[in-house]
Amino acid sequence: MTVGARLPDFDLETSGGDHVTNADLEGRRTVLYFYPKDDTPGCTIEGREFTRLRADFEAKGVDVFGVSPDSARSHEKFIDKCSLGIPLVSDPDRVLIYSLDVWKEKSYIGRTYMGVERSTFLVGPDGTIEREWRKVKAPGHAAEVLEAVAGS
Repeated sequence: MTVGARLPDFDLETSGGDHVTNADLEGRRTVLYFYPKDDTPGCTIEGREFTRLRADFEAKGVDVFGVSPDSARSHEKFIDKCSLGIPLVSDPDRVLIYSLDVWKEKSYIGRTYMGVERSTFLVGPDGTIEREWRKVKAPGHAAEVLEAVAGS
């Protein structure tokens, strides 16, 4: 999927026991940031930075969701432990993860495995992708996305 493409149909569980669908996102701009795993250093940094800037995104009319393959229960623990204020979406079947092509081969200390490549997508009110960031580095990324949102 690339800029200009529509999000696929989805219905996924979120933290707090709710669900979010592609239809729920229509009418407002939305940031979907994909991260590898709850309660890991980079994911914690990114979640805290998006939390810190949440009011600024809301002032621009933009909702923010974090997405990972972790369970909703894992998300709840992560939110509580790290005081996150961003709803987290559970995508264990990788519906969005596959469709947005963020499931990639990765390597760490000589070991190769499959996992989520840290990526972010700005989705327009019509459900199409306006902008994407691939191979994201967590520190400072939320501010970079906010700057792009404010400038558009």
